[in-house]
Order: sequence, then structure tokens, then C-alpha cells
Amino acid sequence: MQSKGRCGRSDSNTAYEARDSKGVYYATTEQWHTMRVTFLGTSGAVPTVERNPSAVLLRREGERLLFDCGEGTQRQMMRFSTGFGIAHIFVTHLHADHVLGIPGLLQTLDFNDRTEPLAIHAPQGTRRRLEDLITAAGDRPTYPLRIHQVQPGETVLDREDYTVEAFGTDHRTTAVGYALVEDDRKGRFDRQTAEEQLGIEPGPKYSKLHAGEPVEHDGRTIQPEEVVGPPRPGRRVVYTGDTRPTAATVEAAANADLLIHEATFAEDRRDRAGQTGHTTAKQAAELANRAGVKQLALTHISTRYAGNSRQLQQEARDVFEGEAAFVAEDGQHVEVPFPSE
Repeated sequence: MQSKGRCGRSDSNTAYEARDSKGVYYATTEQWHTMRVTFLGTSGAVPTVERNPSAVLLRREGERLLFDCGEGTQRQMMRFSTGFGIAHIFVTHLHADHVLGIPGLLQTLDFNDRTEPLAIHAPQGTRRRLEDLITAAGDRPTYPLRIHQVQPGETVLDREDYTVEAFGTDHRTTAVGYALVEDDRKGRFDRQTAEEQLGIEPGPKYSKLHAGEPVEHDGRTIQPEEVVGPPRPGRRVVYTGDTRPTAATVEAAANADLLIHEATFAEDRRDRAGQTGHTTAKQAAELANRAGVKQLALTHISTRYAGNSRQLQQEARDVFEGEAAFVAEDGQHVEVPFPSE
């Protein structure tokens, strides 16, 4: 689901709520789990009136993750109301259009009396350059700042129910892409079977069964699999940064709900794309087909298409076999719902 400006939740996985005999509320399925991608910068190496340099913010529930941080990213965050509550910045490579926004953003966070730690993840061998960039106009921030160098194949961030993984890309410098991969969700709870066939009234037993625990009822043991379906897949969002088409991207983006792939050039400049470590819109769509991607967002748009990216979008749509292919615009929000079942 795509929109400009603010928009509501797109996932309809509401929880079933009821009260037990003591009047306490409980839930038998997961509640809202929102995921929203906001495009803060979609231009190529040079900004335009309509497009800022590269930056994408992903919000998953209350957590915000920033991917690349081109010049002016902090102003885009204000403009599009994403908030500054980020704990992680994922840098694909150290070309200027992907990192020049970092010093200003870090300074603003310091001016706002930030005390929470911040981690910057960047390709192996780039720590010294990042340190120089951060301190070019002053000292390091007063809040804890960690630079974490990553390699393809590494789990960069390991959360309770999702990971962020690095994969190899092919640009003119050391570079990686990132994939946010959610764990499988619990199976769907079959309330009708629980009530009508097994005679279990709504209450704490529902929660136990949905959590995988057997319960005793009417002299027998009810196993979770009697009322809970098979695990349901989580979501996958992949961000490439600058790259030529690669097999590693196909693997990382397998069955992705959203692939954010650079598309610097149209097909008539395929040779130029290859020479400069980039991808055409058609190549990005062909790669997305091989990966079985549902939605394809094209970004890192060359200034030669400033104000008119229809050619890129059409070339991608002519070959893309998924649900939607589009050229992302600054300020565009994309809701990422759970896979349909």
C-alpha cells in the first residue's frame, strides 16, 4: 500500500479480546504490527529540486531504522514527520551522497540532549573514514556512539522477532545491502473449533494454546495443534544501495514483500550503468522477478530524469511480474502488510 503523506495502518491482524472470569482482558492473536517505509531521499549522486540524496527510514512498530543518510536527511525527517528516535543507521557504502547527512544529524541529536546510544553499521574497512566524517566539524557526540563494521552474510542486528542481515553488492567501492527479515508468526487460532467442537470458552486457555502450551479440559489434554494453524511467514524488506545486479541480491530478496533497488538509468544507458556500478530500471525488475518479489521500489534516480521518471517506471512495469513496481518519491510512505494467507 503506497501513499503520500501520513496514512493509517494497513494490516488487519487485530487481536481477539475478551475478559476472563475475573474481568481481566487477554488476547488470543497478535495485535497490530505495523511496518512503514518512508523514502527520505531518492535521487542519484546529485540532489534535485524534487529529490534528496539517498535515505530510507523503516519504522517497525515503535522502532525506527535509517538506511543511508545523504545530505539533508535530518531536514527530510522533520519535513515528513518521521521523528528522530533512531537507534541504528545502516550505511551501504561511503560515497558522499549516502553519508554526508550523518554529521549534521548526529549534532542535532546531541543538541536535543540525546542520551541513548546510537549504532552506525557500515562495510568492513570504513571505520576510519566514518570517524573522520563525524569529527570533521567538531568533537564526537556526548551520547554513546558505536561504529560497527559489517561483512556480507553477517547478522547485523538480532532482535527477538526479526534480524537485519548484510549481503554483498557490486559497486565501485566496498558496499553491502541490508535485508530486514522477520521470524515466522504464530499460526492462526481457530476460535470456532475451540468453542464449538472442544467446548472451551474464551479465557486464559486460549492464550496458553496459542502460545504452544497444552491445556486440560473436560478430563482430556488439548494439544495446541488442534486449534492453532501452521506458522505464518513474517515480512522481508530489502534495500540494496548502489549496485549492479547481483546473484546475492536475488538470494537476499527471495520472496521479499518489498525490494528497494536502485535504478539509476533507463535501458538505453545499460552500458553506462554497468560501467559506473549501477542498474537500469528494467534490470532491477528482471532481478525482482527472479527473486519472486511482491513490490519493487526504484530509487537512486539520475538527475537526467529529474521531474520525469515515467520512462524508468514504465520500463520496470513492462517486465515486472509482481504486484507493483514504482519509482519512489521523496516523502512517499509504503505500508508493508503481512503476507496474505
